[in-house]
Amino acid sequence: MGNIEAGVEARVKKVVSEVLGIPPEQISKQARFVDDLHAESIHSIELVAGFEAEFDIEMEEDEALEVKSVGDAVTFISKYLKG
Repeated sequence: MGNIEAGVEARVKKVVSEVLGIPPEQISKQARFVDDLHAESIHSIELVAGFEAEFDIEMEEDEALEVKSVGDAVTFISKYLKG
């Protein structure tokens, strides 16, 4: 994992922790938002808003729906930041 991805992963976990109230050290890259972290629909909206604010990006609705795990979020955001 490159430096960009490592930094992105830490920040993604921070957002997930804040939105879902789970300590960051208990959030794995493989964790799925709904199945493993028990996120509900409202959390999905809050997570997307949190990622957009944290990384100063804009996620299209269709793209956001494809992000189903912490790892998906890290990959998506890393690619976005690399341009």
